[in-house]
Amino acid sequence: MLVDFKTLPDNSRVWIYQANRSFTATELEEINAELKDFISEWTAHGSELKAGFEIRYNRFIVLALDQAVTAASGCSIDASVHFIQHLEKKYNVTLLDKMNVSYKQGDYIAYKPLTDFKKMAKEKAVSKNTIVFNHLVANKGEYLEHWEVPASESWHSRFM
Repeated sequence: MLVDFKTLPDNSRVWIYQANRSFTATELEEINAELKDFISEWTAHGSELKAGFEIRYNRFIVLALDQAVTAASGCSIDASVHFIQHLEKKYNVTLLDKMNVSYKQGDYIAYKPLTDFKKMAKEKAVSKNTIVFNHLVANKGEYLEHWEVPASESWHSRFM
């Protein structure tokens, strides 16, 4: 059951997929339509899942699920991963590689392999004040409060 992302409670589970590039306006229209279709049909053991999504900065796909209604199952999580893999192939984009870091450079979102980010931290090209995207947040409340934070407030701090 597709619902507006904003209406989901803060304890809703979230999954964040970062793209290695920004989506074009045409791609965003298509991806929005595909996400709506997927979530409208997304189930766990035959039960509807109350879920929503948003796309941030034209490159982060955020899925949220109200588990108080119906919890995600292994099969439903697998279905969402297969859907994201479909998007990767269709749009020739990386969404599932967790060994990359996204961070802000002014108004620009940079995307680097973790090894490059570590090197940049050693060279002081990024600092503890650099705004990073912490994809380890588990629920919507954490996402809203602790997803976009200075590196010093994230797991990225170990490299500073």
